[in-house]
Parts: sequence; C-alpha cells; structure tokens
Amino acid sequence: MTSKVAVIAGAGSGLSASLARLFAKEGFHVVLAARNVEKLEALQAQTGAQAVATDVSDRASVARLFDIADKAGPLSLVVFNASGRARGPIAELDPETVRQALLVGAYGGFLVGQQATHRLLAQGAGSIFFTGATASVKGFAGSAGFAMPKFGLRGLAQSMARELAPKNIHVAHFIIDGAIGSAVSGQDSEPQDRRLSPDAIAQAYLSIHRQHRSAWTWEMELRPWVETF
Repeated sequence: MTSKVAVIAGAGSGLSASLARLFAKEGFHVVLAARNVEKLEALQAQTGAQAVATDVSDRASVARLFDIADKAGPLSLVVFNASGRARGPIAELDPETVRQALLVGAYGGFLVGQQATHRLLAQGAGSIFFTGATASVKGFAGSAGFAMPKFGLRGLAQSMARELAPKNIHVAHFIIDGAIGSAVSGQDSEPQDRRLSPDAIAQAYLSIHRQHRSAWTWEMELRPWVETF
C-alpha cells in the first residue's frame, strides 16, 4: 500500500529533523524541501526521506516540489518550517535583506500553502501546519525584519484555517515561544529542558494532525517551563 506523504518545507537540523524522524517512524513517506539538500544526506539515511532542492519564495520551484511529492503517494500533511529574518535597528536595516525575509517567511508560506490546498481539497482531507515564533505575536525592538514575516505567516494561517476547516482541511499555526534545544545547547550548565525539545515539539505537531475534527485547534503555543509569557 502506498504511504501517505508528509512534506516538510524549510528542512534542516533541529525541529525539521525531529519531524522527519517521527513522521517516518509513523509510516509517512517524508519529502524534505531545502535550498541546499546536501546538508540533508544524514537525515535521509536515517529516515529514508526524499530531498528536493527548493526555493520556497519561487513559485515554479514550489510547484515542482509538490509535483515530485505527488509521485510518492497521496499528500496527508505539510509543514512550513522555512523562516526569513533580518535583525537590527530599523534605521540600519538593509531593505533588500528585509524583502528577502518577507519573500521566504511569508510569501513562501503562501506558495506552499496554496499548492498543498489544491491537493488536499481534491482529496477532501489533510493538514497544513505553519511554524511561528514569539515574533508572531510580539514585535520586539530591533526585530522588525523578523516580526513582519512572522506576523504575516500567522495571518495567512488564520485566514486559511477559517476558509478550509469547513472543507475538512486542518490548518494550524504553532508559536514556538522560546529557544529550541540542540546537541550543543544540551552541553550547557543549565538543565537541557530549559529549552524546547525538538522531539517534544514534533510530538505536538503529530498530535494536532491526529485531532478529531470535532475538536480542532488552529493555534498552539509551546514554551519551556521557565519561559515567561
């Protein structure tokens, strides 16, 4: 029987890797999308995932990603994990860097979400998830170039959720409110669970994908026990 497909756009180490490992373990055929697929070779070996070189800010590149994913089986779950950012004082930000951050972090989410929507509407079911951050709801000083794409992505997710939920498509936005742990951060003198575990975040994504449609959520906030609200 053909496995259902999970697409992770903006794949890399950390959360994307944890998602790929969990989804593969649960029987999904995982498709990883990244600009540089060479960095994904070890993850591919672990999970049997397929890697597709993709620029999420380019319409043709995103369409090609989903055309390739179509050949692997029916689409079930899409996670948009790409992020664009430009940090610094507003008077000193490079406009081109900010434009690129918006193209990747917000417009890229639209392109991926649109391609996923075409397929899931045809099937009548599935999930589209967007990864946000504290900056999705708080615009900090010196962070305009990160808050703008994250606010935009949240607005996209909310609009899509309201439009697509009645059509049996589950759209959800995840606010990752804190630093995500890694092998390096785990060597700090502080307890490792002062940072969000990427494996724990991945479990939360899977649980939302499996929610009964009588009790769907469109947004989930995740933060470690020491993080302030």
